Amino acid sequence: MAPVSGHVYRWEGKRRPVWRAKYRLPDGRQVKKTIGPAWTQRGRPRPGYYTKRTAEAWLRDVLDQARAGVLPGMTRTGVTFADACEEWLRYMEHDLDRKPSTLVQYRSSVRAHFVPAFGHLRLEDVSAERIEAWKATLRMNNRTKIKLLVELNGVFVRARRAYKLPHNPMADVEKPRARSSSAIEVFAPEEVWALVRAADSEQDAAIFLTAAFTGLRRGELVALRWRDIAFTAQRVRVCGSFAGARLTSPKSGKVRLVPMAPDVARALARLAARGYWTGDDDLVFPGVTGSYLDASALARRYKAALKRAALRPLRFHDLRHTFGTRMIAKADIRRVQEWMGHADVATTMKYLHYVERPDEAELVAAAFALESPASGLAAPAHTTDTVDFSPVSQSRPMSSSASDPTATERRYEVETSSNATTVSSIEASSSSGGSV
Repeated sequence: MAPVSGHVYRWEGKRRPVWRAKYRLPDGRQVKKTIGPAWTQRGRPRPGYYTKRTAEAWLRDVLDQARAGVLPGMTRTGVTFADACEEWLRYMEHDLDRKPSTLVQYRSSVRAHFVPAFGHLRLEDVSAERIEAWKATLRMNNRTKIKLLVELNGVFVRARRAYKLPHNPMADVEKPRARSSSAIEVFAPEEVWALVRAADSEQDAAIFLTAAFTGLRRGELVALRWRDIAFTAQRVRVCGSFAGARLTSPKSGKVRLVPMAPDVARALARLAARGYWTGDDDLVFPGVTGSYLDASALARRYKAALKRAALRPLRFHDLRHTFGTRMIAKADIRRVQEWMGHADVATTMKYLHYVERPDEAELVAAAFALESPASGLAAPAHTTDTVDFSPVSQSRPMSSSASDPTATERRYEVETSSNATTVSSIEASSSSGGSV
């Protein structure tokens, strides 16, 4: 391994003088690189300009990175960033078995954002500076930016294992701040029924009603079969989800049972009486050929029903939130977590903000109620008494002790009558032991 060393020198360019560096890497390669324009005037240099001292500091930082083996471009992986993205997608699909809907999102990010920005570069040439410059061009909210950065970090984490990339440049990229919001938009019960009445078909009406009254996700509704409907036990068994043209397990990975309200049971019973596709293995909500329902077509019909019913343009997923917010007021949080298939109870806790507690105002009033000195009983929480904070000198004569120039303390005395309460201030001499 060759010693890491280098020096800086000033080069008179055609347009302006610049500082350059020449240094040797551990593998013996020599690198020449322009640091930036040279500052030739007096005073503090403008941003982007270098003096000899700042150019030498730049070089020291580069040499330190080279000795640590984390200098971008120092290691030759032999692959492009586009190759690393393909390996990451393969790893996510086959090794980690991510759900089809998740893979669709990953492929969209790679195709629309990552490859256009960095695909042509060698993997080791994608630096934190390049990523920061790309991040500044993104025109989206911070929450979406963070999601992209997390996925990009996954690409480099996999590249470190697969291609021995010495350093993850995402470690030096700052994530934007996203304000947390627990606001959830949900339907009122009458809005759910208005949506059901505006549905295109009896099947769509049953889908909307089941979604709101059971909290099932759209993919779980599409995968529902008649053997999962227990009319006698009044239960719906959720054991699959269909998305991205693949049948998988529910999001939590576990089978769960959800109570079936009588309204849902009646709607499903009407579907069961249609005379076709009603076997145990048939789908409850089939497509036109009896196969899985086209989720995108269902989404379009859902939006059309919202428009016909003159309802707010809420998402189909908000039917699930409607179930969560209604049930958290009726059942304990653990049961709601189980019904909704949340892996973490913290996810269910976001619905606690929607629990109505009409007695809270009375609890606060009782906590701050005053006790009557004579009886030791609490005074009424609500009163129309007035409190007068005007100076004593303007309302009545002051006591002789108040005229004492050594008086430094003020005592407030409450006088209660049948009509009003007056607070008067009496000057007390510190020498006479007056207290506040």
